[in-house]
Amino acid sequence: MPEDLFETTFRVGEVLDAEAFPETNKPEMAKLKIDLGDEEVQSVAQTGYNYDPADLVGRQVLCATNLGSVRIAGYKSEVLTVGVPDEEGHPVLVGPDEDVPLGGELY
Repeated sequence: MPEDLFETTFRVGEVLDAEAFPETNKPEMAKLKIDLGDEEVQSVAQTGYNYDPADLVGRQVLCATNLGSVRIAGYKSEVLTVGVPDEEGHPVLVGPDEDVPLGGELY
């Protein structure tokens, strides 16, 4: 895990699979499997306010990849899928406007 936030690596991934994750204490959570080009990773993201899980499959998203992993309700989340708040404070996912090569780093 980086000591300085500016050392965080953000990479583009494509959502391969998404499913609701009702076992958490927040029903808006989803389990995501994400392809970073050279590896597949898992993430837990609070996407239920603005996205149905089926609509996330195939979408490119930005992920913080070197923050370490955490277990959420028994599921290992290996990356942080990045979002920004909408008018109500609910996450809207961040991703490129057009398809780009998977694994590309933010600069």
